[in-house]
Amino acid sequence: MDDEQTKIIKNDRFASFMGIELVKMETGYAMAKMEVLEKHLNGVNMIQGGAIFTLADFAFAAAANASGQVTVGLNANIVYFKASKGKTLIAEAKEVSASAKIAHYNVDVFNESKDYIAQVNITGYKKNKKID
Repeated sequence: MDDEQTKIIKNDRFASFMGIELVKMETGYAMAKMEVLEKHLNGVNMIQGGAIFTLADFAFAAAANASGQVTVGLNANIVYFKASKGKTLIAEAKEVSASAKIAHYNVDVFNESKDYIAQVNITGYKKNKKID
């Protein structure tokens, strides 16, 4: 991974709007965090599931694209374990397997108290394109 890959990931405008911060990025692994704000809450004052998914998707994108090959999500499945009462959410993406075209990642989402909030399983497709 080099500064160009980090720059591309940090240029994600939607993640920036959501307040997501890239903590660590290396090939096959990434960690991102998000301070829970009023804009992340749904009508019953719980963190909106889409906010949790967006954080996990961003961590996946960082881990999968850190090698410099453009990788996009092909399929994703999320399981919510509990509502977070914390102030921060952290997503940790880890590569489970990869071939020339397909990669599979598990993304664990937890809060600052280490409560396990959700898990996202994402299959990525590696395009014939390098990040430039």
